[in-house]
Amino acid sequence: MSDETDLHEYEVVVVGGGPAGMTAALYSTRLGHQTAVVSRGGGRAAMMQEVHNLLGVREETNGMEFLQIGQEQLEAYGCDSHRDMVTSCSRPEDGEKQFRLSGNSADYAAEMVVLATGFNDVRPDPPLPRTGRGLHYCLHCDAHMFVDEPVYVMGHGESAVHVAAIMLNFTDEVDLLTRGKEPEWSDESAAVLENHPIDVIHADVTGVQNGEDGWLQALEFEDSVGQRPTSSRTESGDGKTREYKGGFAMYGAEYNNGLARELGCAINDDGTIEVGDHGETSVDGVYAVGDCTPGHNQIPVALGQGAKAGIDVHFELRDFPREPERLDNLGPVRDEEVPGIPDELLEQAVDFHTYERQ
Repeated sequence: MSDETDLHEYEVVVVGGGPAGMTAALYSTRLGHQTAVVSRGGGRAAMMQEVHNLLGVREETNGMEFLQIGQEQLEAYGCDSHRDMVTSCSRPEDGEKQFRLSGNSADYAAEMVVLATGFNDVRPDPPLPRTGRGLHYCLHCDAHMFVDEPVYVMGHGESAVHVAAIMLNFTDEVDLLTRGKEPEWSDESAAVLENHPIDVIHADVTGVQNGEDGWLQALEFEDSVGQRPTSSRTESGDGKTREYKGGFAMYGAEYNNGLARELGCAINDDGTIEVGDHGETSVDGVYAVGDCTPGHNQIPVALGQGAKAGIDVHFELRDFPREPERLDNLGPVRDEEVPGIPDELLEQAVDFHTYERQ
């Protein structure tokens, strides 16, 4: 840990500034708890060219705009934001109540910690289309963009076969590109490929052709791949180029679970953090939400997870109603003890709603 003057103390520290983490912070702040979001910036949400599947948000909104609005909302309610990367953490020692988190710029202490550390998509080797302009990772977000368009799926494992077959629900032109890798799918998946109109191409990609708008137009291959069996489109004369609107890379994910491991949280076999119905981990006082946990990697899902965790954190931290055993120890609640919200958040809330009424 760094010098004590660099220690920031809160009731709740959220590590990660994506949709799930910011929503958890939004709820814990509005419910009266001193909260901070510590984020290194960026993340998968920041890379979105357009926001899909989110009611009330126009699709021309990009990821950075979406996150910036969220940060402004948090700060308006009194949540602190720190641009920092948490590199290590520790559980409270005997007699202590606070977790300690060490960042590159400062240290943080909190009674409750919410991990919203996400994951990183494993990228295929270049050459590649631009991310969000022909290279995509989320089928449920982006499949709608490719209705009746030629699509590729990159990969050589089970997930690539699965996604390629699903894309037949949206288009009749689906290619599976192994890029020279030996297939690792099962006999059952091989049977799926044999019985669905999916063209499997083993030649590696050697070039990318983009349109003036930056969107993918075609991929170039090291060997001739021939005419797409179901296509009426004009292919290149040498057979080494195929047109695509876009596609999906299926190479897995690297989950950012280092802090969870350091705190002793249970980790699933796939690398996700094991959580309960409200994001609680196996360690008391530690929650995990968003892409670092099991389930669909979708913004609406992340928002719901963050909300549930934020509410549960409030149940754990709120002062009132005082439990019977605490009443026995502390006596009845005195007038001067209420409201339980910290003075600075109370003042922030009064100012916020006074401004809203003007």
